[in-house]
Amino acid sequence: MKPRVSILMVTSIDGRLHPSRFTASPDGTRRNWSEQYEKVHASLQANAWLVGRVTMAEMSRTGPHAPSGPWKVERPIHVAKTDAATFAVALDPSGKLHFQGAKLSGDHVIVLVGRDTPDSHLAELAADGVSYIVSAGTEFDIPSLLDVLAREFGIRHLMVEGGAKTNGAFLAAQVVDELRVLVAPALDGAQQVQGIVDYRTGLAGVVRMQFKSTDVLDHGVVQLAYAVLPPDA
Repeated sequence: MKPRVSILMVTSIDGRLHPSRFTASPDGTRRNWSEQYEKVHASLQANAWLVGRVTMAEMSRTGPHAPSGPWKVERPIHVAKTDAATFAVALDPSGKLHFQGAKLSGDHVIVLVGRDTPDSHLAELAADGVSYIVSAGTEFDIPSLLDVLAREFGIRHLMVEGGAKTNGAFLAAQVVDELRVLVAPALDGAQQVQGIVDYRTGLAGVVRMQFKSTDVLDHGVVQLAYAVLPPDA
């Protein structure tokens, strides 16, 4: 049984992705809006969160350090820790992420890597105490990966937190149950700036959104919640 999947994002009024670009507001600061985001994140009680490679690289901030070969690695899955309660999951199809240890913010790290990821990189992840799952095909089969996360790690509720292409991929795979957007009292306004969802062919005819609720939070933030439905539900 796959985990419940929620997407949670904070955005400007014009739907943009990066708070560093947002205009100022007398209602609060970017730090205040981030605090509201963290409160909502905690309230949803997910036991795992997932981001894409670019977002995770901003958190892990370290370089390659593969152990000396020859390497003997496990494929397609390496479970480094069996008793973790919470998880930080990264999509890394090209095998470019590096970590300083097995945890981020207290959560056990799991990396979903591409089929062609070299043994040297898998050995590095294992040596750092990081778990990984190797994709069976040239592209990620997201429903199958979710099944493995539930079965092997006990993940019951996964919070997807971007970036835009990661959000788009999960929506296109029709595995998302809920989308929550925190709208800050700010604008970006620049041209050709990425929004919170990006999918190469668009999502028209792929999913439908059904309004659930709206809540006014502190510092001018409005929370919008939607159920994500298949196109023919």
